[in-house]
Amino acid sequence: MLLPLVWRYLKPYRWLLLWVVVFQLAQSIASLYLPTLNADIIDQGVAKGDTAYIITTGGWMLLITLGQVICAIMAVYFGARAAMALGRDLRQGVFEKVGQFSEREVALFGAPSLITRSTNDVQQVQMLVLMTCTILVSAPILCVGGIIMAMRQDLELSWLIAVAVPVLLIAVGLIVMRMVPLFRSMQKRIDRVNTVLREQLTGIRVIRAFVREPIEAARFGTANAELTDTALRAGRLMALLFPVVMLVLNVSSIAVLWFGAFRIDDGSMQVGTLTAFLSYLMQILMSVMMATFMAVMIPRAAVCADRIQEVLGTEPSVTPPANPVVSLHGVGSIALDDVAFSYPGAEQPVLTDVSFITRPGTTTAVIGSTGSGKTTLVNLLPRLFDATAGTVEIDGVDVREIDQELLWGHIGLVPQKPYLFSGTVASNLRYGKSDATDEELWHALGVAQARDFVASMPGGLDAPISQGGTNVSGGQRQRLAIARALVKRPAIYIFDDSFSALDLTTDANLRRALRADIGDATLFIVAQRVSTIVDADQILVLEGGEIVGRGTHDELLESSETYAEIVSSQLTAEEAA
Repeated sequence: MLLPLVWRYLKPYRWLLLWVVVFQLAQSIASLYLPTLNADIIDQGVAKGDTAYIITTGGWMLLITLGQVICAIMAVYFGARAAMALGRDLRQGVFEKVGQFSEREVALFGAPSLITRSTNDVQQVQMLVLMTCTILVSAPILCVGGIIMAMRQDLELSWLIAVAVPVLLIAVGLIVMRMVPLFRSMQKRIDRVNTVLREQLTGIRVIRAFVREPIEAARFGTANAELTDTALRAGRLMALLFPVVMLVLNVSSIAVLWFGAFRIDDGSMQVGTLTAFLSYLMQILMSVMMATFMAVMIPRAAVCADRIQEVLGTEPSVTPPANPVVSLHGVGSIALDDVAFSYPGAEQPVLTDVSFITRPGTTTAVIGSTGSGKTTLVNLLPRLFDATAGTVEIDGVDVREIDQELLWGHIGLVPQKPYLFSGTVASNLRYGKSDATDEELWHALGVAQARDFVASMPGGLDAPISQGGTNVSGGQRQRLAIARALVKRPAIYIFDDSFSALDLTTDANLRRALRADIGDATLFIVAQRVSTIVDADQILVLEGGEIVGRGTHDELLESSETYAEIVSSQLTAEEAA
């Protein structure tokens, strides 16, 4: 998978790779020519005392060396450009693909693994391409060219090359074979460390509240120790690699000098020729060593490429329509007809035969016990999931046929866990409407009962918000999320248990202001608290994924035993408080 992935993303930069090959070829030829010139200086200049020949040939060597340096710099430059472009495009590709995923695919991979794949894994592939352009391209040229040039110098000593190169390849191959499974395991260990660390950072308050720091520290220590152990085992093998290479190089050098000395002694070989042969042998073995160095990187990069391709090759379960509807002429009606939903591999469906209709300007509420399917139902409306049976329609059009951008622009969703982005209050409120004025922001904050606490924050609308909104309370975070939806001014408002952190007075004031502000928009509320939905035009009671009651508050008190039990339990709790 490594080669097809790299080629697909390097294809637009073929001209950069062409220049890499041209400059690497030029600098390799220069490297191969220099030992021959050095041999000529020794045999023709030094041995005969010809100073002019030494100066002339030395000048040519300087010019060739200068050209070699320039070619090497240009090869590295173009190689770096190609590698960085590949890394950028790969990260962009992974990011765009993850952006198309539904919650099902995100849960399948896990957020920590997706982060690792788009950062560390891409970096490994990018580094392999860079090293290939700067090292691996020149290695076969130097190896083949060195063998040819060495045989031209002295054919009888060439048997040393036939022995040294296979010995080096076998020794390095045995080490690399043991490193491949370690690199595969290392990427999984990195995923595990990221998972544990992310959980601990996200749940730091819970950890401290339950005095779990020692246990969590031990859990992180275990994951960290596993990664360290794997990395050390791979590192020991890598550390063994270079001594083995140097041993073969040095033994080969000794053998050349030993057997070459006998040939010089009997007059069949000159000193300069022996020096050149030794230089070519070093170039051959160094090129093999560079190739083996790349062989160390290739297995890890191959593992990373497989992990990246898993993301790129995963088709989202929520796919854009082939011929999307690009305009909606209604004003926010919702209709579900015999809708069912099941998670992959689940034994029981989450929702079964759910049907209802909401009208513009009305409030529809959903209530039920934990696990009854309320949030799953909400996620079907903006098409975060696709129903496994039945149809979900917005303004008379199946949501699977509506352009996704149009659908999302038609709906203002406040999720069960409101999330704020790092920035300011204003940047978060403008998330759905980038050109909203300050007056619009203050108006939305007023409706959401958030104006007073935002005004008291240093900077007001420009007050900083940390990632996830952790520098504000849960109730303030909910009100800011509600204000963000209000700034958008959609046709449909969906509040998924978005009032749970508010006190009863704030809840009542917010709902009163909300109904007056949104006009003819459709209001869809999921709640656990009866007081939040008591004034709804239509209340749906969910139990076990089915609608077991529908009507107004008064009607359900008479007709729905489940609803009556919910009301009774909450009234008892309130009275006891």
